[in-house]
Amino acid sequence: MNKKILVIGACGQIGTELTLRLRQIYGVENVIASDIVKPDSDIVNHGYFEIIDALNFDQIEYFVDKYAIDEVYLLSALLSASAEKAHAHAWDLNMNSLFHVLNLAKAKKIKKIFWPSSIAVFGNNTPREKTAQYTIMEPSTVYGISKQTGERWCEYYYKTFGVDVRSVRFPGIISWSAPPGGGTTDYAVDIFHSAIKEQKYECFLSPETSLPMMYIDDAIDAAIAIMQAPGNMVKIRSSYNLSAMSFNPNEIAAEIKKHISDFEITYKENDFRQLIADSWPDSIDDSSARLDWNWKNKFDLSSMTLEMLEKLDATVQNQLSF
Repeated sequence: MNKKILVIGACGQIGTELTLRLRQIYGVENVIASDIVKPDSDIVNHGYFEIIDALNFDQIEYFVDKYAIDEVYLLSALLSASAEKAHAHAWDLNMNSLFHVLNLAKAKKIKKIFWPSSIAVFGNNTPREKTAQYTIMEPSTVYGISKQTGERWCEYYYKTFGVDVRSVRFPGIISWSAPPGGGTTDYAVDIFHSAIKEQKYECFLSPETSLPMMYIDDAIDAAIAIMQAPGNMVKIRSSYNLSAMSFNPNEIAAEIKKHISDFEITYKENDFRQLIADSWPDSIDDSSARLDWNWKNKFDLSSMTLEMLEKLDATVQNQLSF
């Protein structure tokens, strides 16, 4: 019998691709997508979809019972830049949605949880190069504070109640299929859209701001891999460091120019997102994930750039044909 999976926050940057991949693996009828809105999209129109407010415990419980859910992928969150504009809502959403799912697992209504953390858990005093799995964690944003707190609760629920919760600290995620979600690393998504449409981009980060990044396919692979790993291989129950590549705006612009020779990048000064980026690592040591459950990325800056430009160009051409 196939497991039943509920994806909460399925219409976001990660959720869209994750839902599609899970349905390929486990069957369309076994993966229920949900979000607080119901857009006109493939995951809504080709499979089960429910409107769920991640802050409503009774609503989540109702659909967990209705579909006899085994696993939950909880992706609902207010991201870094957006969270700085709505502190109380960000804390409420990012923390209480996690509590709801943890408590359903504690009550034995869910067998397994995936909850993503972030490199935002690190801060200005964290060593910036090859940031270790265990190091100083003093987040300076509401998003980072909520993710660090969530990590502690995940480990507590695992150790105290035996809740099988699994997590990775995602770096910036780059995807062609979903719009940016309000994160500081989203410049690395916007830049491709601008390159295709306008051959220019104004970046809100400085030219030399290097940040850990990951292509969406690798992010989805990581989420599914840690959930599929035998329990004894998942040795860290707070959250695993995860990375694939690191680059700065100058470097990604140079890579784009290899394919769009007229592309130009300019830089905006004094954007508040620069302060957020300055508090995050330049690069991540994810050797624990590679050792414990055999994590391995497939995309680097070159291969990711090529795929992003090809996918976005095809999307633009399809739009123009209608």
